[in-house]
Amino acid sequence: QFELVESGGDLVQPGGSLRLSCAASRFPLDYYAIGWFRQAPGKEREGVSCISSSDGGTYYADFVKGRFTISRDHAKNTVYLEMNNLKPEDTGVYYCVPGSYCSGYVCADVHPNYLNQGTQVTVSS
Repeated sequence: QFELVESGGDLVQPGGSLRLSCAASRFPLDYYAIGWFRQAPGKEREGVSCISSSDGGTYYADFVKGRFTISRDHAKNTVYLEMNNLKPEDTGVYYCVPGSYCSGYVCADVHPNYLNQGTQVTVSS
């Protein structure tokens, strides 16, 4: 069973920035495409961004393009989501998931056996 640990969520004012981290201690994230999803209260979970394992390609949903950046730190076995110019509609619990490939900005063929808890991002004045 894979355990992913997300961190970095916080309360931030509109226009602010956060960097989310997705770390794994017992398996190499490099072998997987990693996707970030978010879920706001009362809404469906939605894909935000994905980074490929094969070529390091990065993909973004239109509503975060130009504001968010996904990246990997191979040495730290961590994937980051740098979020700038945050908006109230970015509020939600953010999750990272391991998959086989990126289908655009959505992580596809998600591994069936992983654990994560998410990290809360709240954008409010």
